[in-house]
Amino acid sequence: MTDTSVKLRETPIRKLFISYLIPSVLGMLLMSINIVVDGIFVGHGVGPNGLAGVNIAVPAFSIFLSISLWIGMGGATMYSIALGQNEIKQARTIFSHAIALAVFLVASITALCLWKLDEIAYLFGANEVILPYVRDYLTVLLAFGFVYVLENILSVFVRNDGNPTLSMASLIVTAILNILFNYVFIFIWGMGVKGAAAATVLSAAVGFLVLLTHFLRKSSTLRVVAFRLQPKIFKDILSIGFPSFVAEASTAIVTIGFNIAFMKAMGETGVASYAIVNYIHAVMVLLFLGIGAALQPIASFHFGAGLFGRLKKSLRLGVQTALVAGVVAVCCGFVFAGPLVNLFDVQSEELFTLTVKGIGMFFLAYLFLGYNLVYAEYFQSIGQIKKSLVIIASQGLLLVPPFLWLFPKWFGVDGIWFVYPAVQAVTALAVVFINRLQQPVPTSPTVAAGWGSKQ
Repeated sequence: MTDTSVKLRETPIRKLFISYLIPSVLGMLLMSINIVVDGIFVGHGVGPNGLAGVNIAVPAFSIFLSISLWIGMGGATMYSIALGQNEIKQARTIFSHAIALAVFLVASITALCLWKLDEIAYLFGANEVILPYVRDYLTVLLAFGFVYVLENILSVFVRNDGNPTLSMASLIVTAILNILFNYVFIFIWGMGVKGAAAATVLSAAVGFLVLLTHFLRKSSTLRVVAFRLQPKIFKDILSIGFPSFVAEASTAIVTIGFNIAFMKAMGETGVASYAIVNYIHAVMVLLFLGIGAALQPIASFHFGAGLFGRLKKSLRLGVQTALVAGVVAVCCGFVFAGPLVNLFDVQSEELFTLTVKGIGMFFLAYLFLGYNLVYAEYFQSIGQIKKSLVIIASQGLLLVPPFLWLFPKWFGVDGIWFVYPAVQAVTALAVVFINRLQQPVPTSPTVAAGWGSKQ
């Protein structure tokens, strides 16, 4: 039995959860700082049109992140379940398949997107004014995005291999370097939004090098091994990780939808206002995802090992943490809306007023968002993919488009801001309904045999 297995089996569940929660949330916070830093530097160094252009390009960033989470969460869930079943050779084979799959997918998508760059920019909501900024950002991001994908995938596996502290350390290095590179590239070298994109991928490359030090640990189980191609492993990785892909892909679609809605309602000012709120929102989402990410390796391992009493306790801790964080987030939105907007060097009084008001309405979603995300990630962690997909799809693909169509007609611009809180509230009701139909924690070890994929 590996050192990681002993730790997960024997550490008191509250202490174990906190040991994963703190590095996970801090790591996600640092990742979110990377996103906000781009916006702050672009806002100060390029201006509102540059800020809007980067926000238009954000869905492409979300696509890369979605691939990272798709393969990373799918592979790491299988990896942890295999560790729980003490199948070390199988765990290493899963990791090796995940890396190979990531390289193939990213190369294919990058080639396609670079070929149709302008068409994709217009699809994301760009107009002639913003297009040059979108093009500059996308060119760099697409050309070197594979580095970002590999860093994120390896970070998830390193965390699941019992080293969440190193995952956090790599994000600290990435965040610090991203700030430094943004300053140099935008303000000293005058690279504009290209500089913001270059800072993102270059800092990620250094973070990836930090993660590679995990393989020097004697206690590390994680290894890249020679393997015979097993299509079933690819299929299982993609199946179990699919909710993570849908979640991040939905983020891209939601961003496009809001950009189009604000462009129609208020033009570039509306898009710039949403861009600021979306940067802040990215921080909050990643914080809630950090809670789910802390739960994931614990849940997957205990599910694989059949330790369902400890599994139930860990789920309860995750949900309680998310609900408290949601209340704190809403309060922060009401109290600190003005200072948050000022971070982006907003000169227009119209833009400032619109954004502060938008934060007050948009942040109501956080009363429900953490609850929804924790359950979605939990169900994914134990292989109950259909339940996870229902939650994820409700948050984005199913509810956002019709709400974006109806609410502006009923409530005007305020209606656009209220779309996201309404979507999260309806999704939370769906989660309650799902849990009433069937207990969220399994009671039989036989479920673990088939990854729980039929649940």
